[in-house]
Order: sequence, then structure tokens, then C-alpha cells
Amino acid sequence: MSLSVSRRLAAVTAVAVAGLFAATAPSAFAAPTAVTAAPTPPDIPVANVKAHLTQLQSIATANGGNRAHGKAGYKASIDYVKAKLDAAGFTTTLQTFTSSGATGYNLIADWPGGDPNSVLMSGSHLDSVNAGPGINDNGSGSAAILETALAVSRAQLQPTKHLRFGWWGAEELGMIGSKYYVNNLPAAEKSKISGYLNFDMIGSPNPGYFVYDDDPTIEQTFKNYYAGIGIATEIETEGDGRSDHAPFKSAGIKVGGLFSGADYTKTAAQAQKWGGTSGQAFDRCYHSSCDTTANINDTALDRNSDAIAYAIWNLGAATPVPPGASFENTADVTIPDSPAAAVNSPITVSGVTGNAPATTKVDVNIVHTYRGDLVVDLVAPDGTVYNLHNRAGGSADNLVQSYTVNASSEVANGVWKLQVKDAAAQDVGYINSWKITF
Repeated sequence: MSLSVSRRLAAVTAVAVAGLFAATAPSAFAAPTAVTAAPTPPDIPVANVKAHLTQLQSIATANGGNRAHGKAGYKASIDYVKAKLDAAGFTTTLQTFTSSGATGYNLIADWPGGDPNSVLMSGSHLDSVNAGPGINDNGSGSAAILETALAVSRAQLQPTKHLRFGWWGAEELGMIGSKYYVNNLPAAEKSKISGYLNFDMIGSPNPGYFVYDDDPTIEQTFKNYYAGIGIATEIETEGDGRSDHAPFKSAGIKVGGLFSGADYTKTAAQAQKWGGTSGQAFDRCYHSSCDTTANINDTALDRNSDAIAYAIWNLGAATPVPPGASFENTADVTIPDSPAAAVNSPITVSGVTGNAPATTKVDVNIVHTYRGDLVVDLVAPDGTVYNLHNRAGGSADNLVQSYTVNASSEVANGVWKLQVKDAAAQDVGYINSWKITF
């Protein structure tokens, strides 16, 4: 991670994620919209990721102890990654640029297939600082996306979107490589990138679990993964503007990513939530000679690698499912703090023949400061209650989620309600929107 941009020190508050769902009038009939069902993401073997880190360490050791821009260790790192991808069937491109009087390299790898007009890109910087081998910063992100790309090949994945991976040079000098890539993309090519996912330091030895909050859909995808394994996350602030997502974001491209912490200090509350040691930096070897293979937390590396695959499979590899009729309510409904009664957001459904399907889909968008307090139900026209969310997710904020409900015993037409109750005190929020699809 680069130190070239100053840190943002202000506290970050919860952000409404309006706009995730298409805007239509409350209770109005909306044109059918395609939903998606992604193939099951793989479990990325952490042993494979660590094997790549061992290779990067060996490269550094054989080349003066680092893999920095302009040094032999960086070029050897690029060559190692490229050889793996070439053998796996990727189309690779080595892009050169000049910085500080030395030649730099970006490596771009494209997986065949997918919509060329909708590109999901994942990237990490591959260079280290001069002071050390850079195994957490950023061998960890580079090795994880390399192994995820190899998992794409092993699965012979046929994604809906075109998948592209990038390894950036000279990030430690101010994101030089990624800036060069973005700045030299024609406008038409920039517009084809539907999202860029950045992974810079994901195996910190005293780790936190931080998620970028730049794009709501990407952010929620990562949050869904961590909620599924019972890990609370926090919004990432330490790396704002300091890593390779920044040039993409400046170009108007949607970005997201993961981070396990650098030289900020872990608080007592964070240590209670995630384990580790409070009062110590997330990575005490940040930008130092001790950033070696001994400077990796295997559990964090494993979880974050699996989260990368989860995001790529869900954001890029989904397959179209025939749509049904959709109805949406976008009117805000305030959720009063406990012990107030539950509130309802109604949708009137008409024009649908027969009963609701066994795969009735409910999309929920709730802005709230503590979703672990929320009880969310779908109430059918006859009053039958289907629980969607029952105080899960811990201290994470907001609830932006899709649910599948077997409502086949219910007549589709009538007034359906999203019912939300705050079951504990001291938190605020509102129903931003919700949608039901038959």
C-alpha cells in the first residue's frame, strides 16, 4: 500500500444505499427484471495461496531482499505470475511504463468468454518497498487473486461478465502502474468495466476485516460472505486513496475491495470482535524488512481469499434466470427504536395469475446502524408471516439482501407487506426500498 496520499482520519458514518434497486413508484407494477443465480463459488485452498507467497519470498531473497519497482525481484515476480496464468489458459498482456528512470510492468490477464461490454476486473499491486520482500504488502493480495484466477481455470468457468485480472507495478511510488493503465484506456474501454475489485494487504498478522464502502452492490456482496461465516466487518478507511482502486474510482468506475489493516492500531473493541492484540498495529512489519512469510495470518488470508472467489463468482459468473413480474415500493419508512412496534411497507400486487411461486424473490434495502437488532418478515395478503431476517449480522450496518421464499400456498394478488421491528435500543434506520418478484 502506498503512503503517497494522506489518510482520512474522520469517522465514517453509515451511508444510505439508495439506487441499488431501480426506482419505481410505490406499489406500482414494474417491468420484469432478470434475476441471477450464481454457480457455487469454490473454497480457495489457502495452502496454494501460501505456496505463491513462498515463491515471492524466494524471489525477494535471491534479489537483494525486495521486489521493488525497477529491481530484478519485481520483474521476476511478474514473470512468475505470468507463467502460471499462461499455463492456465489466460490471455496475458505485459504493459510497460517508465517511472523514476526505470521500466515498470503491469500484467493484465483476460479469461476467455463473457460479455466483452461488461468487464469485472480484480487487481492487486505486486511491488514491494525497497525495505523488504513485501509478503503481506502486497504479496497477499497478489497471491490470492492469482489462485482465484487459477480456480476460474480449473472450473472452466463460463461467466456472464468478462473476467479480467491485473497486477500493478510501482504502487508504492504513488499508484503509478494502475494510473498508467487507467489513463491509457480509451473512454469506450473504461465504460465497459462494470466494477474493479482491489485487494491490498489481506493477510495482516493482527488482522481486521475491512470492506470498502465505495459501491453499495460490491460492498454488500463482501458483507454477505462475511455474514455467512459469522464475521463482523467494518468500513475500510485506512487505505482510502492510497491503493490502486483510486485511479479507477477517479475515472468513474465502480470499485470495492478488502483490507486487513496496516499500521493503524487495533482497538480493544476490535480485538474483542476479531481476536488478536489490542494496542498493536494490524501489521507491525508494514513497509519493513520483517514483512516476510512469517508476517501472515493464515486465517485472515484464507477467509479473504474465499471472499474474493465469492465476489467474483457472484458478481461476474451469474447466469440469467427467466424473470417474473416485479413490484417495488421505494418510499422511505422510518424504523423506530425499540421498544416501538413494528412498521410496515406495503406493495399491492395485481395482474399475476394463480399462486406465488415456490421461489418468490424478496429484495430488501434497509439502512440501519445495527442490523443485528432487526427482525424482518414478509407478510402475505392472508396474514401469513415468513421470516426473512432474525437479528443476524452482529454490529454490521445496513441490510441489503435478497431472499427466496416458498410462498406457493399464497395467492399472488393482494397486499404484501415488509414488516420490520427494531428489537433492541439505541439504533436508528429506515426501510429504503423493497421489491417482490414472482
